[in-house]
Parts: sequence; C-alpha cells; structure tokens
Amino acid sequence: MSSDERIIMRHPIVEMDGDEMTRVLWRKIKETLLAPFVALYTEYYDLGLPERDRTGDVVTREAAEAIKRLGVGVKCATITANAQRVEEYNLKQMWPSPNATLRAALDGTVFRAPITVRNILPTVRTWKKPIVIARHAYGDIYKGVEMRVPGAGAAELAFTDADGVMTTVPIHQFVGAGILQAVYNTDASIEAFARSCFRFALSVGQDLWFAAKDTISKRYDHHFKDTFERVFELEFRDAFTTVGINYYYMLIDDAVARVVRSEGGFVWACKNYDGDVMSDMVSAAFGSLAMMTSVLVSPNGQFEYEAAHGTVTRHYRRFLAGETTSTNPVATIFAWTGALRKSGEIDGNADLVNFANRLELACVDVIEGGQATRDLTPLSVAPMEALSTDEFLAAIKTRLAKA
Repeated sequence: MSSDERIIMRHPIVEMDGDEMTRVLWRKIKETLLAPFVALYTEYYDLGLPERDRTGDVVTREAAEAIKRLGVGVKCATITANAQRVEEYNLKQMWPSPNATLRAALDGTVFRAPITVRNILPTVRTWKKPIVIARHAYGDIYKGVEMRVPGAGAAELAFTDADGVMTTVPIHQFVGAGILQAVYNTDASIEAFARSCFRFALSVGQDLWFAAKDTISKRYDHHFKDTFERVFELEFRDAFTTVGINYYYMLIDDAVARVVRSEGGFVWACKNYDGDVMSDMVSAAFGSLAMMTSVLVSPNGQFEYEAAHGTVTRHYRRFLAGETTSTNPVATIFAWTGALRKSGEIDGNADLVNFANRLELACVDVIEGGQATRDLTPLSVAPMEALSTDEFLAAIKTRLAKA
C-alpha cells in the first residue's frame, strides 16, 4: 500500500525490542507484515541486554511506566542474564528478568493460550479444546531472596511491624552448610489475581480451575485458596451460575492428573512458578512454544503482549554464521496483533482491529494450507512444505494482501 492507504493508528502502544533471534524476527515482522499496511505509532524501548546493561536496567523500568501511561505494550523476547550471559556480554552485573520487572510493576495476571490449527493435533490425545493458563505474575520465587549458609547455625524467618515489634519463626537448625530461600506475596496482589481469573473465565464462558498445595503449604498456599473462595462467593458465584460455568479448586498434583485426562476447554489458574512450568507443558503438547499467545493483564486495565518463548539462541547463532533459519514467528506476530487490536479497541479504530484479526487468520490459513516452519512440519497429520522464516513471512504477506 502507499503511505496514504495504510491504516492510521490513533492510540500509541509501547514497543519493547529484545534479543537474539527474536530481535531479528521483530524487525522482519515489522518490515514484512506491519509497516506495509499500518502506519505504526509506537513509543520504542530497547530491552536488549546490551542496552539494559548500559542504562543499569533503567530502560526496563521506564518501559513499565510507559505501559502504565499508555495502557498497551508489545514485547519481544529477552535474555534473562545468568553467569554465562554475564561473561558472554561482559555485563556489569546479573540483571533481573525484564519480564519479572514488568510483571512486578504492573502486578498482573498472565493469560497464555495455544494457537490451534486443524492439521496439528495435540500430543495429549484427549485434548479437543484449548487450555488457557492464567499465571499469577507477582512475587513468589521470582522476587525471592536467597542465601548460601556457610555452616552450622540457626535460621529464622523474621518480620518487624510498623511499631518495631519483631516476630520470628524458626526455620532450621543447620549442622553444616546449606541454602535458604524466602518468598512473599501480598493480599492485594492475590485478590487481583483471583478477580482477573474469574473475569477472564466469564469473558470466554469457560470453567475456572485453581490449583495449589495447601495441604503442605498451610499458610502460604492456603491463603491463596481461601482468597479465591472468598472472592468467588462474594463477587462471582451468581454470575458463574448465570453463564453456566463452574469454579473448581484442587491440589496441584491432582490438577495435573485431571488435565491430561480432560478434553480441555477451561482456564487453569496457577501460582507464579506453577504457571511458568505448566504453560510450557501445555504449549508444547499443543504443538510448539512458538504457537502460544501471552498477555499480561494488570488490575488497572493495562495490557502487555508478548511471545511465550525465549530468544531462540540456537537459531541466532546459525543466523550469525550466515545460515538460513526456519524460526517460527507466529507467537511474536500474535503479540503484535494482540497489541494492535487492543489499541484499535481503545480508540474505536475498526480498521486496525480488522487488520489484526486478518493477520492472525492469514497465519493460520498458511499453516492449514500446508506450509510452515520446520518445528511444525513433523507434527502435522498431513504432508507439509517446510519453509524458511523469510519464506513463511512472505507466504503470510501474500495471504494477508489478498484479504
């Protein structure tokens, strides 16, 4: 399209660039599928590891504040630094996960759902409908404090209230070296998590499951259980009855067993770590990590869209070596479409909403038409043509232009 024919965005979104192969995909998607059709209106933040290191991670916090201000963000996958990355990138320090920083700032719930296509069947043969993972995105081990215990001694959990009164609980009497970890959460965040899950279940008309381990964690997990039950009874029971859906609580190990025997079609609410693990399990069982949508919804109505997978380091190294890669861009495309759709919904821009819907449909049509990246071709129930990343994006563009 000419510049005069492109769709005009009236509500800006926060654009957060990332690392490695997904950074390459980010540029290709914008050049191939977005810029020719939409006059993009974004506020750009580079969350690539070198820029985070240069700014002392200030850029990540600035991006979080921008999402609070503008209401919508779209994020590329980023590296979470470990000891290897510190050496590889010559970092000043081991910077925290950008996702953890953004989630803590927005105090939201991450909803992840598989992108299903007719010619790729779930690995779990009983699954007939998508399973949405609702992951609490605040606290727990992602904001935990850890300590290496050098030798014998007493470990205690201590809390000092506003009046200076300290309460302590013994943890363990060490007779030798060991390790310690402390995690936390807040009533406000747990209640917001519960409400987000109940509202989402109502919006999609699906049962809500919540699972924890209150039989072992009699204070921490039990408080999650009690909060969900209280919020449901006081605020959502009547609405669930009207819609004809149900809320179930179960132990996390029981939930895992039930999930693999179910036909799907429900929302599974998980605590932070549980949701991190189970979303990968669900996405892989439905086909690929690159076929999973992910949106962080804050209690204040802000939305941050991203791909559920990592930076695809192995493909990036091949790319740097000059090899042709076949990296699946679908989840990153759907992150963009989610953000563009939300921007259109905010300002009543029907053309932008329709474009996002058509781009998603074009992705699905190409795959169902027998063309895909190499991660999907072995999973298909019918023969498929394996395309490179550039070939796959070109096929989507052709289908989109026809639409």
